[in-house]
Amino acid sequence: MSPARRMGAQLPLAAWLVLVWMLLWGTWSWANLLSGLLVAAVVMTALPLPPVEGGTRVRLLPMLVFLGHFAADLVTSAAQVSWLALRPGPPRCGAIVRVRLRTDSDLLLTMVAESVTLVPGSVVIDMDREHSVLSIHVLHVRDLADVARQKRDVLAVEGRLTRAFGSAADVAALERDLEGSRT
Repeated sequence: MSPARRMGAQLPLAAWLVLVWMLLWGTWSWANLLSGLLVAAVVMTALPLPPVEGGTRVRLLPMLVFLGHFAADLVTSAAQVSWLALRPGPPRCGAIVRVRLRTDSDLLLTMVAESVTLVPGSVVIDMDREHSVLSIHVLHVRDLADVARQKRDVLAVEGRLTRAFGSAADVAALERDLEGSRT
């Protein structure tokens, strides 16, 4: 990656660091902006992040599909967690579910983990990057059919995110995997 391209890739991080700096100070001023730029430069130089590999693209329609499903999952799961907390009776059983994802993209693995964790009632407790496996604690599991449903739900999230943000190679690999599992 050329130095100019690397710098362009780092601009969003620098802007984010400056924004956080400004929010921490609570007021906008030129001094806070300049000191935020200085702090961002020091942090990015002292603690460089590895470049994100791959040709990640944003596809509008699949992204809207993902966001729609994500919003529905948030509402449904919040209602379920609320009912579990308020209902009478003994507490229900939770489970730790291990899901082998089909992607090996660091960005997509992180997006799947964050999406699953943001939905109430589930939290990613471990990510095995080498084998693309997420270990997820789910709040309410009645039987093995629920475990299988949880795994399918995580794989569906992965599929929607891959179609929305994955590279052409990621999408093609997902489609090949889906075709292989249907036959």
